[in-house]
Amino acid sequence: MNLYLGVKLVHILSATLLFGTGLGTAFFMFCAYRSDDAGFMRNTLRSVVRADWLFTTPAVLLQLLTGLWLAHRLGIPLNSVWFTLVIGLFVFVGMCWLPVVWIQIRLRDRLHAGATVDDCRVLMRIWIALGVPAFLGVLCLFGLMIYKPWLALSL
Repeated sequence: MNLYLGVKLVHILSATLLFGTGLGTAFFMFCAYRSDDAGFMRNTLRSVVRADWLFTTPAVLLQLLTGLWLAHRLGIPLNSVWFTLVIGLFVFVGMCWLPVVWIQIRLRDRLHAGATVDDCRVLMRIWIALGVPAFLGVLCLFGLMIYKPWLALSL
């Protein structure tokens, strides 16, 4: 297998891992929150925070590195409309994700210290408000990866 196909495979697998882990952890965290069971939510958050460190963080780094390498290898100008949209969405999603991770750690610690689910409602609302646009941003990134509609245009 040549280097290009190997890097492309890593890019696709890391995108899949990123999307799947994000969707899965969000689902289980939301279910735990809706249960109103602080113990269930505390245990779920322990796993969610661990999953973010073990899977999401490396996948984000791989996405950035392999994406930049693939764009360079394909000769895509960094000032193209397509690349500007991709990097802009990547940064936007990251700006949503970083506070989400902080919120998850804060919630885990608060619940471990004896907080109730009611004590966590404000942070959970912020978590949801950041998670929805991040999820939609990732869907848009998948579309841009597949269609590359403005590849030839430059700013």
